Amino acid sequence: MVTIKTAKEINILRQGGAKLAAILRALAKAVKPGVDTGYLEKMTNDLIIKAGGRPAFKGYDMGGGLFFPTALCASINNEVVHGTALPARVLKSGDIIDLDIGMEWKGLYTDTCLTVGVGKISKEAKQLMRVTQEALMLGIKQVKPGNTLNDIGSTIENFVDRYGYGVVRDLVGHGVGYQAHEEPNVFNYAIPKNSRENITLKEGMVIAIEPMINLGTWEVKTAKNGYTILTADNSWSAHFEHTVAVTKNGYEILTK
Repeated sequence: MVTIKTAKEINILRQGGAKLAAILRALAKAVKPGVDTGYLEKMTNDLIIKAGGRPAFKGYDMGGGLFFPTALCASINNEVVHGTALPARVLKSGDIIDLDIGMEWKGLYTDTCLTVGVGKISKEAKQLMRVTQEALMLGIKQVKPGNTLNDIGSTIENFVDRYGYGVVRDLVGHGVGYQAHEEPNVFNYAIPKNSRENITLKEGMVIAIEPMINLGTWEVKTAKNGYTILTADNSWSAHFEHTVAVTKNGYEILTK
């Protein structure tokens, strides 16, 4: 069921989202060659606890008896999402890393991520990151009462297609707030306008929009650990995400 949050709840999400955004900025600044993901994991836990929150992803039920082991999703290079921060991996100059974090604060959840370069990265990697971030912002601009999920997804897909990149189709954004993941699915590609999943946006809805864009094919595969998602062709992938509230006249980014 798609939920509508009250003004009071959105205010809590606004405060929690601001705290989570500050944590993400701190993590991004800490990324440099020689730093390992274990250090970033400790930093994530420490900062979330200091903010009065609880990590949303640590211990998250992935299904099949698997539980995600870390507070930080640290996905490097060809890892699309759900890369684990432990065991620790050392970052090298030229890598790109997706830092994805969620937090429960005062009983409500926000979710955000960005992809950053480690040291000096290639022009190809820079463009992939830029296009993915621009696709997120273009999708967010489609958020307003009366628009649909297809307005978001088709806008993202049409923009990314200009560059010949693959828009991941097996993974989507989601509702957020009462839980880390709620209905509806928020697509990063066009869906049929008459689909039951093409819901109309309403004031008070809170969604996480998160395009996952690959340099090569859109297809993905699952790593041996059962939850890390990799590009099928081992090309690199970028991922950006914001928690967004549907307002009376448009949208508000809660994790800006």
